Amino acid sequence: MNECPAGTSIDTQCVNTIRTLAMDAIEKANSGHPGAPMGLAPAAYVLWTRFLKHNPQNPAWLDRDRFILSGGHASMLLYSLLYLTGYGLTLEDIKQFRQWGSKTPGHPEFGHTVGVETTTGPLGQGFTNAVGMAMAERHLASLFNQPGYALVNHHTFVMCGDGDLMEGITSEAASLAGHLGLSRLICLYDSNRISIEGSTDITFTEDVALRFQAYGWNVITVGDGNDLDTIGRAIDMAVRETGKPSLIVLQTHIAYGSPNKQDSADAHGAPLGEAEVRLTKECLGCPPDAQFCVNDDVIDHFRELTRKTADRDKEWQNLFAAYKKQFPEKARQWTAMMTGDYGDDWAKSLPDFKDASKAMATRSASGAVLNALAEKIPSIIGGSADLAPSNNTFLKGAPEFQKTSYNGRNIRFGVREHAMGGILNGMCLHGGLRPFGGTFLVFADYMRPAIRLAALMNQPVIYVFTHDSVAVGEDGPTHQPIEHVASLRMIPNLTVIRPADATETAAAWRHAVRSTDSPTALILSRQNLPVIDRTVYPSADGLENGAYVLADTQGNLDVILLASGSEVGLCLEAGKRLAEQGVAARVVSMPSWELFEKTPQTYKDSVLPPAVKTRVAVEAGLPMGWEKYTGDNGAIIGISTFGASAPGGTVLKHFGFTVENVVETAERVLKAGR
Repeated sequence: MNECPAGTSIDTQCVNTIRTLAMDAIEKANSGHPGAPMGLAPAAYVLWTRFLKHNPQNPAWLDRDRFILSGGHASMLLYSLLYLTGYGLTLEDIKQFRQWGSKTPGHPEFGHTVGVETTTGPLGQGFTNAVGMAMAERHLASLFNQPGYALVNHHTFVMCGDGDLMEGITSEAASLAGHLGLSRLICLYDSNRISIEGSTDITFTEDVALRFQAYGWNVITVGDGNDLDTIGRAIDMAVRETGKPSLIVLQTHIAYGSPNKQDSADAHGAPLGEAEVRLTKECLGCPPDAQFCVNDDVIDHFRELTRKTADRDKEWQNLFAAYKKQFPEKARQWTAMMTGDYGDDWAKSLPDFKDASKAMATRSASGAVLNALAEKIPSIIGGSADLAPSNNTFLKGAPEFQKTSYNGRNIRFGVREHAMGGILNGMCLHGGLRPFGGTFLVFADYMRPAIRLAALMNQPVIYVFTHDSVAVGEDGPTHQPIEHVASLRMIPNLTVIRPADATETAAAWRHAVRSTDSPTALILSRQNLPVIDRTVYPSADGLENGAYVLADTQGNLDVILLASGSEVGLCLEAGKRLAEQGVAARVVSMPSWELFEKTPQTYKDSVLPPAVKTRVAVEAGLPMGWEKYTGDNGAIIGISTFGASAPGGTVLKHFGFTVENVVETAERVLKAGR
């Protein structure tokens, strides 16, 4: 291999290797962001070799420190570290940066590359994930640590940049982290003062340090982002802090070492260019013509330092073995929470809502089910964006998660939907917890980027979205969701469930808890809904198939009425009236398109016989998508405009959600098809 010049310290060689790998990989791909990895290389080197507790031979070690690169565009920084410390990436993987099928995609992807703790790219999400991970660490430590047995004893480190801190989601998350006193959370802020459009002076002139101090953070400034010893002292101070999260302000230079592009936006989102790469290597004292140059000494140095931290994994395994003997019940609970294996007894505890005489809002039913589940499954934890009394998301009898009671399972997120979404992802990614979060459905848009990332990462986060239609009433169109259910259904790998009554709500929660590889959005009503008498109608277990036949009338089938949520009750009544008129109607409850699409075609055909072309879908929201199930000869009763301020029943009637309109529509469609 090519050697760096004699006399160059091993620390300098290691830092410059990170820089040159980033430059070369991005140059080869002709795509990427070289500036941030070049500026952050010293801090990353110090963190990963002197402080980070991890084991490349056991990447899933439960008590490892978490490292999150919030600015995912700087992915080559992380890939270089994973390669150099021995996580299984090869030099060939580095050379395949951003290519089809490579282990080194443009932004880090959880589950795709070993050692990547979360998928980052949308700025601010990684920072917020880190807050969630730090909350998970504190909660589990409070549950399981015993004198002499620090079973949970790790830090969450996050690197972020100016772009992350401009995003509002980080403000929400940082505010909550400061309130909670998350001292195990340490953020290294790459203050290079450059964004895509140029100097941050054009948009971002606030005093970030003062802002974070106001949030309740411990703030440390490093004036020279290349000073390894000063960086080390700053991280050490942050690690020793016991009352506050820490922000280390690193004053760095984007594309450090580049003669013509250092401190320039030109280095942010494009390769340096072949000539500039050569000049930069000369400036750094590296072989200018060598590509992907890694000295054996550099590899050996990284691996030796990493082996020392890996020894702490062995110590932890021994500690846990002793813990199991000393605290067997705690150890059993630990194993259950970490594996998510609670058997099936918890499902027997769900309310059955047998009393069909009492109408109940599905949000109320959800609260009853959630509390029953929480008694049996200690990993369930969550809260609401200041809407717990309305969302019914408060766990009765459980303490609040506060800096004085990290064992609490009720999280007060405050009016912070953006942050709540990212925090839930971080808690889920950490392991050991099943987080849920609630808000009004109309505010799901505030959480959409985080929901999308949960689906992308196969994280089984549970969302409790209430006030699901124009039946919200007097609050008016600002609070009446129209397009939101359709919008959520567009997200791949997100299971959307809109239950028809209390019994379907229990089945929906059961599905959500059993899900291990996708998030679930529960869409729940504010208004009371009739509880369907399951001694007369089929079991709500049919929800597992996404759609099921709820009612049939005698005779050859004339029309199929399909609905979700509160509109299922309308269709049941409409089906009875049609039967009185000699029309044989089938009523199908269709709470989840995603679950229905997973069933075999034979099942789909049994619910929606292809020969029956006359179909009417009813849902108090955007009609988009229902045409797949109604076909060319069918009709959809939906809403394509915004709502209005009036009592909920009045608004529903205005938009045609009445038994009479369902019957008339079915008759019209049936007549047109004959």
